[in-house]
Amino acid sequence: MRRRSLMIAAGAGVASSLAGPSLVRAQSASTLRFTPQQDLVTLDPVTTTAYASRNHGYMVFDTLYGMDANFQATPQMVDGHRIEDDGKRWDLTLREGLLFHDGERVLARDCVASLKRWAKRDPFGGMLMEATEELSAPDDRTIRFRLKHPFPLLPIALGKASVPVCAMMPARLAETDPYRQVPELIGSGPFRYKADERVSGSLNVYTKFEGYVPRRDGALAWTSGPKVVHFDRVEWRVMPDASTATSALLAGEADWQEYAYHDQLPLMRRSRNVRVQVLDRTGFVGQLQVNHLQAPFNNPEIRRALWGAIDQTSTMQALVGPQETSLFHVPLGYFCPGTPMASIDGLAPLTAPRDYGRTKEALRAAGYRGETVLLMVPSTSSGSLAMGTVAADSLKQAGLNVEVYTVEFNAMLQRRNRKGPVAEGGWSAFVTNWAGMDWLNPAGHIALRGAGEAGYAGWATIPRLEELRSTWFTAPDLAAQQTICREMQAVALQEVPYYPLGQYLQPTAFRSNLTGVLDGFATFWNLRRS
Repeated sequence: MRRRSLMIAAGAGVASSLAGPSLVRAQSASTLRFTPQQDLVTLDPVTTTAYASRNHGYMVFDTLYGMDANFQATPQMVDGHRIEDDGKRWDLTLREGLLFHDGERVLARDCVASLKRWAKRDPFGGMLMEATEELSAPDDRTIRFRLKHPFPLLPIALGKASVPVCAMMPARLAETDPYRQVPELIGSGPFRYKADERVSGSLNVYTKFEGYVPRRDGALAWTSGPKVVHFDRVEWRVMPDASTATSALLAGEADWQEYAYHDQLPLMRRSRNVRVQVLDRTGFVGQLQVNHLQAPFNNPEIRRALWGAIDQTSTMQALVGPQETSLFHVPLGYFCPGTPMASIDGLAPLTAPRDYGRTKEALRAAGYRGETVLLMVPSTSSGSLAMGTVAADSLKQAGLNVEVYTVEFNAMLQRRNRKGPVAEGGWSAFVTNWAGMDWLNPAGHIALRGAGEAGYAGWATIPRLEELRSTWFTAPDLAAQQTICREMQAVALQEVPYYPLGQYLQPTAFRSNLTGVLDGFATFWNLRRS
């Protein structure tokens, strides 16, 4: 929040205090003040992979299934499901009492329309729809999948906590083009979004939805279990400056800071009124994405030679600090460390000391002829900025002609869609990060694809990677899935859709009188002020 906004807020506080100290205390007790890691730009959580939009989405919308701490699907809007016809028919039954924010009942036909819209944006949902013969609503509470073949991953496809969100909304809104935002936010989640109080770049407001009926069972973690709300109002107050955000938390002007900036951790840890904690052990994974359509990275020999310039340890140290060794993990392959599909097979090239002279020679032998490498680095993300700084330096040491283009994150997203050469406004590479849960398996791993121009920005064409991904969905057991993922990693190390840069853990920080903070990303049920 800028100084002007702080002064306005302070003025409002004075006005409130004139109205009476008891009113001020009541408002403070019922309002949670949250500092998100960035502004909420996209309000429709189906149309984006932005994590701010995901967190917002789980407040406003509910999902048919949730995900627990073991990454397993749990019933959320549904009471449960029944499987028949040798796994080719699934009937999902909605819970009683579900309401949208406009007072209308949540009906199965609303969910069917929502599922169809979401599946056009989500790769996992797309695979489910490919396996679906018919998706229908035979009555108000039943969602029926008639499948071409068994798809045992159906619940986790609908309940995964990775982006984009499988948000249930009224059918009239779900009929919106999935590549355009819905015109209004009417969900059935535990909070209403107050569009009339939004201040772009500064403030987003949510109020408790009194008509929400939490489920009665389930372990509380991630998006699973009873979503019981204790705050009447949640305010997302955007503070891009790290020092300002930290000062607000330490002074009690904010209750919860989503990302505790790594360089501010010592200051926060010294405060008895602030708790610093890692809620998500999957953390974040860094990525250097390259453009497979344009020189020099359309040459697979150059992509392979560049492994010698990737320094995961230096990248992570620049991001979290050299002393915070417990907050990062290397080497990182193509799946999230510590999860079932991850392995260290083939990662030896990442663990040897970097030899930039040798890498320079390898790049020259592979055909590099001095082409400009335009590296896009998001200026509004401290993590990506740190990764981009190391990446630029490493590529330059390896002899590449690097031009660094530092730009606001959303502007980078727009430019990365351009497929032409650098001279025509295109790009060569960019750095970004993903939540570790997005790299759990091939289903939701958007970047680990070889689908060409139909795939993720970078547009790698790797047929074998696509074949293995398709096979993974029908693997008979966990061991078979793991075998497929090890082969996928071997193919990726050879063909290089992108370069993994390391995994880091992102602490959060909140006032010590705030209780009920759940593991996972930022969720706003179960919270109380002691």
